[in-house]
Amino acid sequence: MTHAEPMDVCDTGDDHPFRDADHLREECGVFGIYGHPDAAAITALGLHALQHRGQEAAGIVTFDGTRFHSERRLGLIGDNFSKQSVIDQLPGNAAIGHTRYSTTGETILRNVQPLFAELSVGGFAVAHNGNLTNGLTLRRQLISEGAIYQATSDTEVILHLVARSKRNRFVDRFIETLSQVQGAYAFVGMTNKKLIGARDPLGIRPLVLGRLDGCPILASETCALDIIGAKFEREVEPGEILVIEDGQIESLKPFPPKRPRPCIFEYVYFARPDSIAGGKNVYEVRKKIGAELAMETPIFADVVVPVPDSGVPAAIGFAQKSGIPYELGIIRNHYVGRTFIQPTQSVRELGVRMKHSANRAVIAGKRVVLVDDSIVRGTTSRKIVAMMREAGATEVHFRIASPPIKYPDFYGIDMPEQDKLLAARMSIEEMRTYLGVESLSFISIDGLYRALGEPGRDNAEPQYTDHYFTGDYPTPIADVVGESVKQLSLLAEAS
Repeated sequence: MTHAEPMDVCDTGDDHPFRDADHLREECGVFGIYGHPDAAAITALGLHALQHRGQEAAGIVTFDGTRFHSERRLGLIGDNFSKQSVIDQLPGNAAIGHTRYSTTGETILRNVQPLFAELSVGGFAVAHNGNLTNGLTLRRQLISEGAIYQATSDTEVILHLVARSKRNRFVDRFIETLSQVQGAYAFVGMTNKKLIGARDPLGIRPLVLGRLDGCPILASETCALDIIGAKFEREVEPGEILVIEDGQIESLKPFPPKRPRPCIFEYVYFARPDSIAGGKNVYEVRKKIGAELAMETPIFADVVVPVPDSGVPAAIGFAQKSGIPYELGIIRNHYVGRTFIQPTQSVRELGVRMKHSANRAVIAGKRVVLVDDSIVRGTTSRKIVAMMREAGATEVHFRIASPPIKYPDFYGIDMPEQDKLLAARMSIEEMRTYLGVESLSFISIDGLYRALGEPGRDNAEPQYTDHYFTGDYPTPIADVVGESVKQLSLLAEAS
């Protein structure tokens, strides 16, 4: 296997770009293609469309019929995989790729996916979106039995379990491995003969199947198919394993069927607006969320202003339903990079202004309705409210296109620990006072479900994974010890 990997680095200083971020971080994006002569270049383009799902690192592994080739880099797709010289290092007609935001493990090169290992049955590369809620438990068990770990990511558990399986066929080894893991996952794997895709039994994490020039493609979202001109065929079903070999696709469903519970936050925030998820256009769903929010919490105001960019579709829906004019009252600077240096505390405190500026012409003298997708810690929201006041708003009302986030996530969303979630610490009135607004309202859980075409939440059998609002975790959480409910991470165990 060939490598072109720079030295491991881990930025843990106070200027780390993701330190104490006041919004949810996207999970990861996966992509795979089989049988195309431009596999690496197509994978790079697909990952570019999935960049919103992770900006810390990216990697591509290809197979040329004889050898596996790997390029794994820290940073953005465009910064690392846009040069032909890099693509030339990735020959072959089969490839898988991954764009990463770490929810388990440090931001160092050895954690960048796809991960690869030479096994007794041949080479195996794997990329993963999600989080294994018993990953730490399995890791401890495997290490006690002599396993040697190279990374701190839960994805490496898959390599070890496949390697230790006694089954003869690779597919049987992979099925046996999946039977031992819990949590949320969308896997794309590659051997010297096969491309493999797998989705967790509840369908928490997304995975779709498409084709380009007759070649099968697996991707986290349909937007990755659109960018390369591929045709969307269908979603990979919850609990389904697809085995692609010689252009043929075999569908396996080895586990007992369960009622699907896809992550509802894909519709609220994570998926790109132009993607199709569960047969629904994400942009249209977000507008419907805004419309439901306007019906639930009517307000007299002069202008509806989105908190860009994720609040835009919901704000459009809110404005259309309420009849209040929609305006771009906040202008986002898209050119603030991850590596912007903030050398002093006084400059660091201006961080929100580097990304957002008030459009005074539409704010001054107006009663403003701010619409955002969610509130996490609340610190950025508070600064944006202050910005509206400084721009001359006479009233500021906040409307949130998701219910209050009160519980941590264990399925691949990077979320603060519960005691740092504003809604877990404060009542709505306390949050209103903290943010400094005239009114604060969140969409109800039933309103969110109505926007998705449901009559409401079926409390006996919920239609979506929504634990961050309800505390209703859909799978066992084996790695949570005792009464402590914290964001799962292997970092403490591995560092």
